Amino acid sequence: MHTEDIEHSADPVKRGDSAQKKMETPLLLRELSPEERAELEKKLCQKIDLRLLPMVILMYIMNYLDRNNIASARLGGLEADLGLPADGPQYQTAVSILFVGYILMQIPSNLLLNKVGKPALYLPGCMVIWGIISGATAGTQNFGGLIACRFFLGFVEAAYFPGCLYYLSCWYTRKELGFRTALLYSGSLLSGAFSGLIAAGITNGMDGAGGLRAWRWLFIIEGAITVVIAVAAFFILPNFPRTTPWLTQEERALAIHRLAEDIGSDDWTSSTDQTFLHGLYLAVADPKVWALAVLLFGFVAAGSVTNFFPTVVQTLGYSNVNSLLLTVPPYILGLLTTFINSWHADRTGERFFHITLPLIVGLAAFIIAATTEAVAPRYVAMMLMIPGVYTGYVVALAWISNTIPRPPAKRAAALAAINALSNASSIYASFMYPKSAGPRYKVAMGVNCAMVGMSAVAAAVLRVWLARLNKRLDRGEFVEGAVNGPRRGVDDVVGVPEEAAGKGFRFLI
Repeated sequence: MHTEDIEHSADPVKRGDSAQKKMETPLLLRELSPEERAELEKKLCQKIDLRLLPMVILMYIMNYLDRNNIASARLGGLEADLGLPADGPQYQTAVSILFVGYILMQIPSNLLLNKVGKPALYLPGCMVIWGIISGATAGTQNFGGLIACRFFLGFVEAAYFPGCLYYLSCWYTRKELGFRTALLYSGSLLSGAFSGLIAAGITNGMDGAGGLRAWRWLFIIEGAITVVIAVAAFFILPNFPRTTPWLTQEERALAIHRLAEDIGSDDWTSSTDQTFLHGLYLAVADPKVWALAVLLFGFVAAGSVTNFFPTVVQTLGYSNVNSLLLTVPPYILGLLTTFINSWHADRTGERFFHITLPLIVGLAAFIIAATTEAVAPRYVAMMLMIPGVYTGYVVALAWISNTIPRPPAKRAAALAAINALSNASSIYASFMYPKSAGPRYKVAMGVNCAMVGMSAVAAAVLRVWLARLNKRLDRGEFVEGAVNGPRRGVDDVVGVPEEAAGKGFRFLI
């Protein structure tokens, strides 16, 4: 059977047929018993998990390492070698300029990925480019060169994280997505742990090797590893369910149909059905996108402490190498709490408390860090900062796709827009951690407290809002604004397709 035949039998039916027909089981799956269907679905998830998750996690480790290794390079002599004053704003500018490029490219990149429909080519291709830019940072000789490398690094890296969030949402159902998102984000937490170990090893053993300072070797080694991993990813990653050739006929049919069953309408169909401007318009016009943006903004703003974590930990009074090593345990703890929390959120289908309860821990950590200079309680606070922010953050990321499920062009634009707006906080947050503000960084910690509080309020507002929308859906009030535009006289904030609402779609709260 040709690919076109498979897709025809896997697709519910052509556009314009009734909602009932749209949700008919594909021909290839109709003769399967419930047990056979469950077994096939289990094998499909295992197959995709093995091909997709390890590689995207590894790629995200390098994405985060290449973005944040400047913090470790600072302890390796970057400022002195480039003639940057220790108390000046140049280092903070070098950190923040990356996010200017990062923000500019996220929405265009995600819409392009959605249009092309080949993430196995697009994402590794971008990774090769950012690996080269990261490695080239080792050759900078002045502040201008550093700024240029950082800007273009952010511009290209922008493709990866929002692209991966969208990528996962094209393969996994709503109740599978939270834990997979946590697995993806584990890449950033692992990179936070590994960066300290790698930087400590390079700083301690390679300073002066080949006539180069340790911080230059840091960029060279990590940039080279990034390129090698990207090349391997070309041969391993799947594309979307309809554009992955190594699935069997039944697996492709099931991969497409189970997502349609989960939401009540079909997902990504072909590149010809995806429009840039329409998807962006639908995302911007949906108030839920803005509520999610406020929620994620607070998380990322508070999490900006990780960009300066080695510097903050150094205020405990230990050597550079020991300070780098002390950054590892908080990330390991954060990794464990993130997995447990996201697994339980998927198991229960609950989102609000899995987001807000960790924020209380983060709030306590920032208060302790700002109010004492004693070593023991301050390191306890640093141990809790990472889990306090990121444990709930990954659940909030999954909540985006849960709340903005269809059409795929809108979901792609929403994921990118929310991620771009939330990362805008990193531009100003970079200036809240000058060395002169140590050891307590009272202003930064105070702002972080306000940001986690804002996230908690935004989560509460969104929960109440979605609960009310679910009641409207229970009463049969729904609109087609997510596909065909709102109907006159009907509020369009529900924003789910008619066939999805009719088939029982409800927002996770």
